[in-house]
Amino acid sequence: VVEPYNSVLCAHAMMEHSDVAFMVDNEALYDICRRNLGIERPTYTNLNRLIAQCISSVTASLRFDGALNVDLTEFQTNLVPYPRIHFPLCAFAPVISAEIAYHEQLSVAEITNSVFEPANQMVKCDPRHGKYMACCMMYRGDVVPKDVNAAIGTIKTKRTIRFVDWCPGGFKIGINYQPPTVVPGGDLAKVQRSVLMISNTTAIAEVMGRMDHKFDLM
Repeated sequence: VVEPYNSVLCAHAMMEHSDVAFMVDNEALYDICRRNLGIERPTYTNLNRLIAQCISSVTASLRFDGALNVDLTEFQTNLVPYPRIHFPLCAFAPVISAEIAYHEQLSVAEITNSVFEPANQMVKCDPRHGKYMACCMMYRGDVVPKDVNAAIGTIKTKRTIRFVDWCPGGFKIGINYQPPTVVPGGDLAKVQRSVLMISNTTAIAEVMGRMDHKFDLM
């Protein structure tokens, strides 16, 4: 009930005292659990396991070897064009159950396309209504640079994905050879490869506006 209060009141501190703040939205996480994992009533444990996959991908390059490792300071360098615009959103793929994973192994191109779908983002907003300022793609597992370059090349040709004029439309890529790990007996399937996209987009204004509106209603 008090989520809008907590979010708005801590936003000022995050604006002044943090370099990068990743946005995550409970409503979006509930929808992902219901739609992708078939969980009728997701618990905070289910939500936290999704968030844990994101945090694990962010820090994987500090813990494991890879073709293109990304340092934490590089997120700020690559994602934040101006100090106050530091609220990127996260999208993770694949989020699938063990039953589905048994039948299909998603390719690099498929998981790359998935993270650009609004349904797979961990914040309720539509990036097609805004423009990207920067994107970081953190791949894990059975991934080679050739496949990543081909997938990113296809993404760049899509007209729905637009970058702002004043910021170069580049992608920061990280590739780590350690495949994602899941909790034994949990709802997430163990997969060969995954990707976390962290993107700074003007569509985040939707989230801020919605938060502000809910705050005013209370």
